[in-house]
Amino acid sequence: MYSSNLGEVDVFSDLIRGVRAHGSLFGSSTLSPPWALHFVDGAPLTLCTVLTGAGWIVPEHHAPEPLRARETIIVRGPATFTFVDEVGTGAEPVACGEHCATPEEGGTRHRRGWHDRDEDGSAGSGATTLIVGAYPVRGEISRRLHEALPVVLRVDAGGAADAVLDHLAAEVSVDTPGQQVVLDRLLDWMLVCTLREWFDRPGGEPPAWWAAQRDPVVGDALRLLHAEPAAPWTVAALAAHTGVSRSTLAKRFADLVGEPPLTYLTRWRMTLAADLLAEQETATLADIARTVGYADPFGFSAAFKRIRGVNPSEYRRIAVSSAAEPSVPARGSSTRCCWSCTPKRPTAALALRLADLDTEQYLVQVREPAGNPSATPGTEPGRPRRQPRPDPAHDQLLRYRDGRALSTRRYDHL
Repeated sequence: MYSSNLGEVDVFSDLIRGVRAHGSLFGSSTLSPPWALHFVDGAPLTLCTVLTGAGWIVPEHHAPEPLRARETIIVRGPATFTFVDEVGTGAEPVACGEHCATPEEGGTRHRRGWHDRDEDGSAGSGATTLIVGAYPVRGEISRRLHEALPVVLRVDAGGAADAVLDHLAAEVSVDTPGQQVVLDRLLDWMLVCTLREWFDRPGGEPPAWWAAQRDPVVGDALRLLHAEPAAPWTVAALAAHTGVSRSTLAKRFADLVGEPPLTYLTRWRMTLAADLLAEQETATLADIARTVGYADPFGFSAAFKRIRGVNPSEYRRIAVSSAAEPSVPARGSSTRCCWSCTPKRPTAALALRLADLDTEQYLVQVREPAGNPSATPGTEPGRPRRQPRPDPAHDQLLRYRDGRALSTRRYDHL
């Protein structure tokens, strides 16, 4: 049965527990304009912040949002969005995908990005340093938090998140053992601070449970329901624990949360049950029913279907089959990625050298990997061959075989 210490339980903690940076995409980049990064995978939550400089977030079907130094924007998926230096920029967008950075695909979880430096190694006077973190949302519990957020939310500089930004900036500037764990935890901290500030902003419209949990009566009732969801709660029992009458609790709870206490409890139990059905394939319906407070599996099934629209067995079948489907784009797909994604199969390693002054001097070097059956006849493996200058429309990020990203500005060597 679910149980917890009442002092350690709150609605926000329960809902955000499945939104973790572990295994998420992380990138830190320094770019000189023009630049454009198109996030195509529709991650459930993507956090974007700027350490220096400025940029714009352009969500699909929404107005552009300016992003200045130390401000933070969270974009809710699955809609795609673009991170650009200016609205209407002429830069060719580079497609970025959440899945391209997973270790299973040979990538890294963090510190992959785009770095555009001048000849002396500096970033240039107009450069922008940005950090992006994409968070998976695991399970129905955390999906309730996800659905409570707008498509785009902004938090200004000067709040609690500034301290986290300082730690992030320091951590990404070095490469030390344990860094992945540190960055994961910092991103978790950053997300919590950002959401807290957005919920508490003046004139805001946070979810009903956010304000309700601060009420001395309703807040205690919510903590009781989340600490012991399987307990045989009644309105009378909750009222006795909170020190008010049944009518006072019922009215106050409905006014602040938007539904009666036992309706809220049933919905919360079914949310917990949905995750258990998906995660514990060997557990019987009777086991799950008891875990969320139902002695009778038939009563549990009826309540589950009423709330979720499908019976528990069918829900489990759908959840298990969905989890078995591959979610990572196949290698060699048309999606370009700027993190660390390179095909496993032998392929030509491309590097675009941009001349400083004369665009007619642009050329491409193609190094055919040794043993590549598709190598051009007459080309010695491993030797470069010159090609005509590419069309300007293809002036975009290309990659070496080792995954080291090149941007479209200027490089001292290939």
